[in-house]
Amino acid sequence: MIKPVLLTVDDDPGVSRAVARDLRRRYGENYRVVRADSAAQALEALRELKLRGEPVAAMLADYRMPQMNGIEFLEEAMDIFPLARRALLTAYADTDAAIQAINVVDVDHYLLKPWEPPEEKLYPVVDALIEMWRALGDRPVEETKLVGHRWSSESYRARDFLARNSVPYRWYSVDESEGRRLLDAAGAAVEDVPVLITAEGAVLRNPSDAEIAAAVGLSTEPAADFYDLIVVGAGPAGLGAAVYGASEGLRTVLVERAATGGQAGQSSRIENYLGFPDGVSGAQLTDRARRQAQKFGAEVLSAREVIGLQARGSARIVRFGDGTELTAHAIILATGVSYRTLEAPGIAELTGRGVYYGSAMTQGPSCEGEDVYIVGGANSAGQAAVFFSRYARTVTVLVRGASLHSSMSHYLIKQLDGIDNIIVRTSTVVGAAHGAEHLEKLTLCDRSSGEENTVPAGSLFIFIGAAPRTEWLGEAVRRDSRGFVLTGPDLLIDGRRPPGWPVERDPYYLESSLPGVLVAGDARAESVKRVASAVGEGAMAVTLVHRYLEDR
Repeated sequence: MIKPVLLTVDDDPGVSRAVARDLRRRYGENYRVVRADSAAQALEALRELKLRGEPVAAMLADYRMPQMNGIEFLEEAMDIFPLARRALLTAYADTDAAIQAINVVDVDHYLLKPWEPPEEKLYPVVDALIEMWRALGDRPVEETKLVGHRWSSESYRARDFLARNSVPYRWYSVDESEGRRLLDAAGAAVEDVPVLITAEGAVLRNPSDAEIAAAVGLSTEPAADFYDLIVVGAGPAGLGAAVYGASEGLRTVLVERAATGGQAGQSSRIENYLGFPDGVSGAQLTDRARRQAQKFGAEVLSAREVIGLQARGSARIVRFGDGTELTAHAIILATGVSYRTLEAPGIAELTGRGVYYGSAMTQGPSCEGEDVYIVGGANSAGQAAVFFSRYARTVTVLVRGASLHSSMSHYLIKQLDGIDNIIVRTSTVVGAAHGAEHLEKLTLCDRSSGEENTVPAGSLFIFIGAAPRTEWLGEAVRRDSRGFVLTGPDLLIDGRRPPGWPVERDPYYLESSLPGVLVAGDARAESVKRVASAVGEGAMAVTLVHRYLEDR
């Protein structure tokens, strides 16, 4: 059986031998440790491993090396083994430079020298790298093939659904010969794209999200008709609720209409989340949380849209778009928010064809050498700007207000200032989007002077505002004028319980106007729009579910 490789590179032979020694002591039984004394030697070793078909699980590179430093080496190594996890070895004096580089390059961790004792400082980091590598898997991505066109909105939707659900796949463009050969073999035409071809050879033409989910093995049907707890929405709040609910013995099912992670799952790097000093991508955080929930026994249903909520006696029921329903003792609503649409001529027509809502990280490599524009002044916009700066010629952040300081974290503003190809334009809005087959130009309006100018644009990514995903609730629970769900003290009127409140107690802090239905995260009125607070509310909601079940 071929052992995955752990590669270490350091130009100091003594350090190189020490790292390899400590790695072999802990991981030698299941992994092959390969060490190199220079970046060039390490790249040569990686190419040989690639030719022999040996997987590489993790790479540890010294930050200071002659000819090619650790960051430059890891950038080249990613082209050979993109799924291998990456860490920097650095001295204390280089910590700031290492952190700055980590923010720009997709490095998972950094390690300070010396790392004694390795049981405390080295092995936990390597364990995390190996865990992430195992979660992503090093399987051939040819198992699932997707053929489409870059400027097809339906092709973009399919790619985004697969990527956000961590489904390995290979993308083929109809503009390439291999993509056309696959279409011919599938008996499909260009008009049918996107075309999904499963490992078993099944062909799906322009499939829906639910059809894609079923084809690639995601769970779409509940295993039971009745649960202790239904969690609607699999963003940070929903994932937190699912983890705590299942771990505390509740029969829990997590229902998501698109992909786990919500808006946070699309973030290229979250750097202010407790316990991740080097930052963590939204996809990594989401994947860990989903696996954690499933480890405790929570079911995760994908591509299931909830369209209704009701009470039937002591039971709480959600209705799906296909007419089926699911019943539980209690429900936690964690549906989060979505970006508001940008109202400007041409935006709607070009959405999915150069105009995107959210970071659309699958589009990163396609933006190579282009001029990319980002609308928004909050952290999500800043994180996207840092991500796309690795690919695009220029990234211009368009901010409606006079500055970023009222809406974006200080650390992120400093990052933007330090990246040469990022431009921030304040008091600027998009007046119109132009293009035939895809986005080609944008008209930008200066709100201070009233001046307009039209600029070439390859892609536009929109991060404006937050609209709660609660319209499907109708009159089932009380909402405020903006659609956010009212809970707990906000339901009281002059200190009195709301009209029609059926139980002899005040609503619990996160409880809606329908007892047994609680709300966590961004969909709740007056909530703090942060990942950490959403996770905390998810956990708190489970505690209140227990209290509700005991008091019935």
